[in-house]
Amino acid sequence: MSDVTASAPPPPARRGFGRRRASDEGPRASFRQLLPYLLEHRRVLVWVIVLSVLGAAASLAQPLLVNQVITRVQHASPLGWLVWALVGLVVVAGLLSGYQHYLLQRTGEGVVLSSRRRLVARLLNLPIAEFDQRRTGDLVSRVGADTTALRAVLTQGLIDAIGGALTFVGALVGMLIIDPVLLGLTVLVIAVSVVVVVLLSGRIRNASAQAQKKVGDLTAAVERAITSVRTIRAAGATAREVAAVDEDSRGAWQMGIQVARISAMVVPVAGIALQVSFLVVLGIGGYRVASGAISVASLVTFIIFLFMLVMPLGNAFGAITSVNSALGALGRIEEIIALPGEDARDAQTASLAQLRADAPAIAFDRVSFAYPVLPGEAESAPVLREVSFDVPRGKRTALVGPSGAGKSTSLALIERFYDPTAGAIRIGGVDVADLPRDELRAQLGYVEQDAPALAGSLRDNLRLAAPDASDDACRDVLEAVNLGEVLARSPLGLDAPVGEEGVMLSGGERQRLAIARALLAAPPILLLDESTSSLDGRNEQLMREAIDAVAEHRTMIVIAHRLSTVVDSDQIVVLDHGEVVGVGTHSELVASVPLYRELAKHQLLV
Repeated sequence: MSDVTASAPPPPARRGFGRRRASDEGPRASFRQLLPYLLEHRRVLVWVIVLSVLGAAASLAQPLLVNQVITRVQHASPLGWLVWALVGLVVVAGLLSGYQHYLLQRTGEGVVLSSRRRLVARLLNLPIAEFDQRRTGDLVSRVGADTTALRAVLTQGLIDAIGGALTFVGALVGMLIIDPVLLGLTVLVIAVSVVVVVLLSGRIRNASAQAQKKVGDLTAAVERAITSVRTIRAAGATAREVAAVDEDSRGAWQMGIQVARISAMVVPVAGIALQVSFLVVLGIGGYRVASGAISVASLVTFIIFLFMLVMPLGNAFGAITSVNSALGALGRIEEIIALPGEDARDAQTASLAQLRADAPAIAFDRVSFAYPVLPGEAESAPVLREVSFDVPRGKRTALVGPSGAGKSTSLALIERFYDPTAGAIRIGGVDVADLPRDELRAQLGYVEQDAPALAGSLRDNLRLAAPDASDDACRDVLEAVNLGEVLARSPLGLDAPVGEEGVMLSGGERQRLAIARALLAAPPILLLDESTSSLDGRNEQLMREAIDAVAEHRTMIVIAHRLSTVVDSDQIVVLDHGEVVGVGTHSELVASVPLYRELAKHQLLV
């Protein structure tokens, strides 16, 4: 076990075991935060609005033509062009509606795409500490389910509601002209329905945000179970994991039911308003026709306008539901986008050109570090306490010590996955905090203790840090780390897939592939964390020979529990409980450092 797992928020956080943040309780966004996503497509939306206006005009003209048709029929006058004009308006309105629907669907997909691009770009640039504290499945859910929910803003009512508003106003004016009394009664019924929807809209937004969070919990639980399925099977814990996922599934279901329950109160409102308004208009309107206040043609026209008035109202109610649901999802998206990126607070006042050849390759100067914790939690114990040592240029330095001593943490600080809480780390005499991270990391080849193999081919894995490497270079480095047999066993060669998380490779092969990836990039400094821990004796010897071959004129820092792999290092730094307890060669440390002597004795090296 490395010191990271012993002292830090556990790395399995990326697989679903991490802690939850208080902010995951259901963040909500405002409509103002939604506008930038819509304005990216303003040109298309302008055309959609134009189509809505034309469609509304075509729809509003239909009752007027119906009025003329009924009047001519009553007076036994020929219909002439009126029927054809009415049919033409119906066809034009249908065509405009269909094209508008296509543009909305297309724009909705564009909103989803842009939101995913922004979210993924932010996710992959977050500080490593954020991944320690969040669950991978929940983050994946934000990229998938939450961004998809934004489509509903366009496809389920918002722009339709704009066109519907024009129809609503036009119908309102037409009804006012025909009979102000009937209009007053209709507006009274509709006003009641609007008040009901406004009261329910806030509850819909809250419930939708909670529902999206529950979907994130479910995704995290499934991702945890799938990535650990072999361990779960071997432990006989399948039934318990199924029950745990089922619990999260029920939580998502319950929140979905709550959203449905509230939405179910909204959906009938428009229908009830239409039915009540229709009955009122039919009853009172019939009486007014009988009294001679209005004509039959006017009453029929008024009823058609009534339908045109209430149908957009239904669209508006639907828009309120979809927008509130989308704002709940957008809140979770914006929560991540609002987080500062890894480089947000970096000064970046230096460059690689300022590195000094006469300075140590790497120097720790009174470095202390404690892993960050969530707000409100007790501070974690320091992992490193005023650690100081120099790494000579072109030499091999080994970090040794018991688990939890701070070895892996030291490499993580060199890579600037975290920054020291006190002290400084310098490369070539320049504080790493002053260098752009991409320039710093270009100087470092880092092999983690449990270095993952990425899903894809052998070539994809090797070229991760050296995208321009030739196939011949890839084959050479695989042979150098004794992975030629992996090439030989598949006719696909470098295109052979390694499987999800390298499942088609053995543990030792995955580790050698990670080392080959670092060697192919040929950086001036190599950081190897337990790089031979998964290898048998023969492959370990071959690996040491390969590393020796590329280590010439390179600076290396090697972490090892097996002292036999580092006894010939130019310098060995002994760490214990986050402090340096000895620096020297193997023979010097055996003679002067009791802890190192004890470690060597247990491994039969003295």
